[in-house]
Amino acid sequence: MCCLFLAVGLLGPRIGFLGVWLFSSPNRVSLAFQGGWLLPLLGLLFLPWTALFYVLAYAPVAGVSTLGWVFVALGFFFDIATYSSRSAQKRYYGAGAAA
Repeated sequence: MCCLFLAVGLLGPRIGFLGVWLFSSPNRVSLAFQGGWLLPLLGLLFLPWTALFYVLAYAPVAGVSTLGWVFVALGFFFDIATYSSRSAQKRYYGAGAAA
């Protein structure tokens, strides 16, 4: 059961980000990252929750509001939690298999 939550935590934001990138009109990712492709790609690989929340919080005229930055920080917290849960699970199951 924990593997299912870990898989959703790792793949869910990437699938959502790719969906927004490919199917939004106008392209919200291009607007948020000023037409570049390298920074969104790095966000997709390393900080998918943060990149997804940044794209969703970005407004073309005003940029990201204060509440939007709180939303982006929440995405960063989700990224850190996803990575730390993966290492904690590895420690837990690694110690159980050795005993």
